[in-house]
Amino acid sequence: MKRVLFLCAHNAARSQIAEGFLRAYGGDRFAVESAGTIATSLDPLAVRTMAEVGIDISSQRSKSVDDVGEGWDVVVTVCDANCPVPPRSGMKLRWHFADPALANGTEEERLTAFRTVRDGIQKRVRSLAARLS
Repeated sequence: MKRVLFLCAHNAARSQIAEGFLRAYGGDRFAVESAGTIATSLDPLAVRTMAEVGIDISSQRSKSVDDVGEGWDVVVTVCDANCPVPPRSGMKLRWHFADPALANGTEEERLTAFRTVRDGIQKRVRSLAARLS
């Protein structure tokens, strides 16, 4: 079983979305976690936009990179800046996605930002799952 870790700054949206997609697509073929430089809390708009595509991430929790240990087979950063990568990790991938939590405007404008990031991550995760299988 491949161990896959998704990282972003606060483990509130992007890495949580990626974790949710790989759990949905990978079934029991992967051990999947996500973490952030600093743990905060799961963004409600991330939960809402994932629910729109039939994936429930509401039970996931925000974790610090220090909480998830080392020895990952694959580490994927989903930040638009540099993210820490745990030492002694296998394949390292960098996917650049803007932080949708920083989007301003009406709720609908903010949801649009989350949906854009969600859809981009979904394509990447689907491809990754196929590549690792």
